[in-house]
Amino acid sequence: MEEVLQLDGRSLSLGQIASVAVNGRAVAVAKEAYPHVEASRAVVERLVARGETAYGINTGFGKLSDVRIGSDQLEALQRNLVRSHACGIGEPLPEDEVRAMLLLRANVLAKGLSGVRPVIVETLVAMLNHRIHPLIPARGSVGASGDLAPLAHLALALIGEGDVFFAGSLMPASAALERARLKPLTLVAKEGLALLNGTQAMAGVGGLAINRALRVVELFDLAGAMSLEALRGTPAAFDAHIHEARPHAGQVAAAAHLRELLADSEIRESHRHDDPRVQDAYCLRCMPQVHGAVRGALAHVRDVIEVETGSATDNPLIFADKRGTEGDGEILSGGNFHGAPLALALDYATIALTDVMSISERRIDRLINPDINEGLPAFLSPDAGVSSGLMIVHVAAAALLNEAKVLSHPSSVDSVPTSGGKEDHVSMGMTGALKLRQVVSNAEYVLAMELICAAQGLEYRLPLRPARQVESAAAMVREIVAQLAEDRVVSGEITRLAQEIRQGRFDRWRGQSHA
Repeated sequence: MEEVLQLDGRSLSLGQIASVAVNGRAVAVAKEAYPHVEASRAVVERLVARGETAYGINTGFGKLSDVRIGSDQLEALQRNLVRSHACGIGEPLPEDEVRAMLLLRANVLAKGLSGVRPVIVETLVAMLNHRIHPLIPARGSVGASGDLAPLAHLALALIGEGDVFFAGSLMPASAALERARLKPLTLVAKEGLALLNGTQAMAGVGGLAINRALRVVELFDLAGAMSLEALRGTPAAFDAHIHEARPHAGQVAAAAHLRELLADSEIRESHRHDDPRVQDAYCLRCMPQVHGAVRGALAHVRDVIEVETGSATDNPLIFADKRGTEGDGEILSGGNFHGAPLALALDYATIALTDVMSISERRIDRLINPDINEGLPAFLSPDAGVSSGLMIVHVAAAALLNEAKVLSHPSSVDSVPTSGGKEDHVSMGMTGALKLRQVVSNAEYVLAMELICAAQGLEYRLPLRPARQVESAAAMVREIVAQLAEDRVVSGEITRLAQEIRQGRFDRWRGQSHA
């Protein structure tokens, strides 16, 4: 069992996020976080006691920021903020994404720049450890002032309102908290706003999607190597000298991975000296350049998200060590809740994944197309004509690729002014995260389809054996998907193989670098 993850407001890796969100790793508030959280809370309490005005603490929100709220209404102000903003629409986010949101929100508040009491952070952590997962509709965020609607649904659970999933059932949050022996919270000055302002929905959904995408892009190397062997291609284009002459890190890593995958191949040796072909088609020859560029894009997006996981993204921020007019800290309003850094990055990742799906689809076509498939039977069918073989697997891949292309239109180029024009430029980052999640899922299916077609192609090269790692991977595919001896329904087999990919069964073939 993994050790408890200590939250102190510093950046979390995608692996750490997945360990909690997917694998259920326990979390705790780090001891060293408490002084910072308590100090920032003390600044808020002193301001309220002095009767000074500060946005979101004793004012209205957004367009209503110039409305002063009396001290006797501060609890109602925070409670009403949560209730009014819980306006999400659509299907609930899945459990792992909700857990990622809880984790990231707790970690950012533990940074000690938000002015909340420690009990807020502790309750978020307790909900994670007790597996109390708020029902959070997927849609309704424009990504500024952060993910207001999704985070409001999260905050509802803390005050004992709304619904949660607990112990396998959907139930009122109050009932789940009682069963877990947790108390609903009464939010005081600043706490509702601190829970709602932030980018944790887009960072949680997008971060988990990127974690899956990093796995997928390296496994496309494996599928491409299998396809190259089945098509009697040449690995000459992966020679290290070529890639040292253009040393993009992702390209160099992809080429090295392909060389490793293709070492010691009987198929290659069988045609080394008698094949008149000088060069393979781009979908085979340019794998390092394309797969490598996608690796580079995803590495950049990973870095952006990991910076965000340790960033204070609410407003205003409380700087206990900054000397203000009273000499005891300062409250500063800004725009760290704006999702632009994530929104742009998530769109970039979606475009990159669509490109690697596109080159994979070209390899699938080359495997089944009798005009170009190097002597393999038409559509990889054992009895072409009577049997259609894997013809429609390619059609399904084309359909998924088309959807990915449509979803690759960047949401970050759009902005719809909201809140009476006060929030007049928004990021649409949550839209980008949801699009990316769908494209990652499509990519996992297309990867599964290429693995199935390439494994079938290798059957027709026997008794010649492919490279050892390719042969081993093909054997693993065969444990899930049997050789196609006659037409059968393969939809379920594609789904099972994609699930195995998602769950990490093929990770032993991943390259050593995400660069």
